[in-house]
Amino acid sequence: MIRVLALLLLVAPVASFMRSPARPAARWSMVLEKPANGKLHKNEKLKIASKGLLHPLDSEFKNDEIFVSKDAVQILKFHGSYMQDNRENRAPKKQKEFQFMLRLKMPAGELSADLYRTLDDLATKYGQDDLRATTRSTFQLHGVLKADLKTVINTLMKAGSSTLGGCGDVNRNIVTSPAPIAKPEYEHMRRWTKIIAELFKPQSQAFTELWAEGEKIGTVESWRHDIADVDVDSLIRKDNGCGIILDKPEPIYGDTYLPRKFKMAMTVPGDNSVDLYTNDIGLVVITNPDGSLDGFNVYVGGGMGRTHNKESTFARAADPLGFVKADDAVELLKAIIATQRDHGDREIRANARMKYLVHKMGIDAFRRLVGSYFGKLIEPVRELPDWKYSDWMGWHDANDGTLFLGLNIEQGRVRDIPDGPQWKTGLRALVDKFNFDLTMTPSQSTIIRGIKPEQKEEVEAFLASHQIPLIEQIDPLVRLAIACPALPLCGLAQTEAERAMPQFLGRMRNLLEEENLGDEEVMVRMTGCPNGCARPYMAEIAFVGDGPRSYQVWVGGSPALTRVGQPYKAKVDSDSWEDTLRPLFKAWREQRASPAEAFGDFVSRVGVDKLAAANAK
Repeated sequence: MIRVLALLLLVAPVASFMRSPARPAARWSMVLEKPANGKLHKNEKLKIASKGLLHPLDSEFKNDEIFVSKDAVQILKFHGSYMQDNRENRAPKKQKEFQFMLRLKMPAGELSADLYRTLDDLATKYGQDDLRATTRSTFQLHGVLKADLKTVINTLMKAGSSTLGGCGDVNRNIVTSPAPIAKPEYEHMRRWTKIIAELFKPQSQAFTELWAEGEKIGTVESWRHDIADVDVDSLIRKDNGCGIILDKPEPIYGDTYLPRKFKMAMTVPGDNSVDLYTNDIGLVVITNPDGSLDGFNVYVGGGMGRTHNKESTFARAADPLGFVKADDAVELLKAIIATQRDHGDREIRANARMKYLVHKMGIDAFRRLVGSYFGKLIEPVRELPDWKYSDWMGWHDANDGTLFLGLNIEQGRVRDIPDGPQWKTGLRALVDKFNFDLTMTPSQSTIIRGIKPEQKEEVEAFLASHQIPLIEQIDPLVRLAIACPALPLCGLAQTEAERAMPQFLGRMRNLLEEENLGDEEVMVRMTGCPNGCARPYMAEIAFVGDGPRSYQVWVGGSPALTRVGQPYKAKVDSDSWEDTLRPLFKAWREQRASPAEAFGDFVSRVGVDKLAAANAK
C-alpha cells in the first residue's frame, strides 16, 4: 500500500493531495517510500561508526604519527580539514611529508579585521606563510602539521570563527553576493545566509570535544551576533509531521548526514556574482515595494563535478523549483535537504550529488517529492530581470556613507610575490593601519569595506606602496579568470591549474591580439582535474586537466554564468593549446552576430559540433 501511494504521488498533480484535509501529513509524505536498501558505500558506514563525527579522530589525534588513517581522513573532512602532502617532495622509500589544509566556515564571506590578523599570524607560524582565497568566499590555510592542528582550530574558535562544515557531506559555506551594500535586498541576503548557515550546521559536539577538549569557548562564531534574535534551535527541531525531522542527535541530517557535499548560494535579482546555477540550492531574494522581504526564488540541482570518460557523471545547471514566502523558507529548505538525505544515492558516490536525483526524476517529479516533505504547494518562481556577472572589483558606494574596494587577488593566493604584489604583507599592513573589515568573494578575491570617502586617496597610495594593483591595472582576462589550487598539494590533480594560469592568460592575450581581438574579454577558468572546484564548465573557455601535461578544452559557457559549456577537445597539449583555440577565435571574429556578441554566446549559437567540423577540414 505504501509503495502504491508513493507512486501515485509521483504522478499526481501536487494540488490533488495537498488539498486533502482527511490525510494526516505524515501519511502522505513520500518519506514513507524510500529507495530500496542497496549496498552502502563504505563512507556511509564510516559516518555511522563515527558516533557523531568523533571516531576515530579522538584516538588518532592522541598518537605521535604525522598522519591519520584513511578512515579518519573521511571524518576529518567534516571538521574542515583535508590531509595532503607535497607531491613534488615525494621520494622512493621516504615517508610522505603529510600536512593538513583547513577551510574556514565564513557565511556571506565576512571576516573582521581581528580575524584576518589571526589568520595571517597562523599562516606564518603554523602554515606555509600564505593564505588561499577560495571560490566559496572563504580562506584555506595550508601546510599545518598534525601536531599543530588542534592549536590552530582552537585559536580560530576563540577568534569567533570555525572550520566545522567547511568540508564533508553537509552544507558547505554559503556563497552570497559579496557587495556590502546597505540596501534592503542585500541586507536580507546577508541575514538569511547566516540563519541558514546555523540551521544546517552539524549539531554534534565532537567539534568542541576534539579541538577544545570539551572546554566551553567563551567566543561564539561572529555571524551569530547578527542573528541573535533568531531562535535557530527551535527552527531546526520544528517538526511539520511530514518526515523531515528524525529522532536522532542530528534531527535534520541523521546518523549518515548527506550522501555527498551540499552547496548553497544566495543573491539578489540581476546579480550573478555567485554562479547561482552551479549550486545544489540557489536562492534569490524577492522584496516587496517597501523593501520588506517577500520570499525567495529557489533553484535546485546544480553542480560541477564529473569524471572523465564516465558519461553517468556530468556538470549541470540548476532548475527553477519555485517561489517560497519568507515565513515558509526554513521549512522548504529543510524539505529539500531531507529529500536528498532520504533519496540521494548512498551506494555510488560519483552519483550522490543532488543534481543526479533532480536529473533522474525530472524537476516536476522532484518538486512533488519535495512538496510531500514540505506539506504545502510550491508556488511558481517570480519573474526576474536578466542576470549579469559582477565581481564587484574596484571602488563602489556602499549606500551608507562609506565606500568599498574590490581587490583582485590573482588566482586567490595571498602571498608576497618577488618583484611583484606584496599581498600578504600589504593586506596585513592595510588591516593593521585602518582596521578595515573584509568580505571574501566567490571569485577568489577580497573586498575592503567601511572606507570613508576621504580615505580613498590614502588607501590607494598605501596599496601602491605594496605594489598591489587596482582593478584598472589588471588585464580583463586575469580579472575574469579563476583556477583551483591543483598541484602540488591536491591529491586529485592530474596537472597544473593555479600555477599555470598566469602564463596561460598571457598567451591567451597574445593569441587574441594576433587575431585582431585584442580588446576582447573572455572568461577563462582552469582546474587540474574534472571535479570542477573552479566551476570551469560555466566559463566561456575552460581548461580541465586530463593528463600530466594536457587539458580537456570546454567552450560555450555564458558570460552571465547561466549556461553549461560543451566539451570541445580532449588531451590538448599544454604547450600548444593555441592551435585548438585559434580557429575558434577566427570564426568568432568573422561570423559573430554583432560586435557585442561574446565568445561563449557565439559558440552556443553556432554550435560546438558545427565549429569542430569546420575546423577539421
